[in-house]
Amino acid sequence: MNFQNRLTSGKFVVLAEMHTPKGVDISDLITCARGLKGRVDVVIIPDMDNGVMQMSALAGGALISREGIESMIHVYTRDRNRLALQGDILAAHVLGIKNLLVVQGADISLGDHRDAKPVDDLDEIELIRTIKTLQSGKDYAGFDLAGKPNFGLGCAMSQWTNDQELDLEIEQAARKVEAGAQFIILPFMFDVKQLEGVVEKIQGLNVPIISTVFLLKSVSVARYMSLKIEGVHMPEDIIQRIRKAGDREDECLRIAGETMAAFGKLSHGVRIETMGWEDKLPTILDYAGR
Repeated sequence: MNFQNRLTSGKFVVLAEMHTPKGVDISDLITCARGLKGRVDVVIIPDMDNGVMQMSALAGGALISREGIESMIHVYTRDRNRLALQGDILAAHVLGIKNLLVVQGADISLGDHRDAKPVDDLDEIELIRTIKTLQSGKDYAGFDLAGKPNFGLGCAMSQWTNDQELDLEIEQAARKVEAGAQFIILPFMFDVKQLEGVVEKIQGLNVPIISTVFLLKSVSVARYMSLKIEGVHMPEDIIQRIRKAGDREDECLRIAGETMAAFGKLSHGVRIETMGWEDKLPTILDYAGR
């Protein structure tokens, strides 16, 4: 049963995020992916969302699919116009990529090519509509396609800092669902009560909701996110657990696994973000009981 069928049938799904290399050495990507085969439903490949130049998600998704693992790639409009976007989306289908996630790319000024010029030819809702149009057999300009692509199509909510921003994100999510998004992926959280409140607010959109677990790598990372990242609710007991642990790295993995298990009770699935520690994903899954 593929990812989209599992979602629509109400089965719990596990998504693991893996980044492509900054270069052409794909050995780590392939090794880590093989370690997840049969344990996750989808491997998500971001596409330079942090503004750092890396191998394209299109190549990464194709490599994952070649390993017999279902893949999902990020698509957004920061770097490509409507022609390039449509061309890549058609190529994704041919290369065996079955799922697309429409996201908002990070500001280029935060990356490693700060003089690059953003494109932003379409917005997220227009991009979702474009993908749905391609799936109907037409391109953006209304011309017929020779064969129709087919994808599981999702959208993402961005981080918010207050209730007003959350309400705006929910309004945007509703518009994305109306445009054709079939599921919603939430930004990372650490507080089960916060997730519970958010799910209660958006469950009326009547599409599957996927929560996100972020792997904390150290006490300093946890403290930084608590103090510097607006909108992040970091329970103090998490920071203290890591600080007091004899093996802090293992404690971080255990916390991620426990959070995944807890979030799984409130959402239709969980995405795991490790930000470079993809080789730790099997341990997180072990601690989550998956």
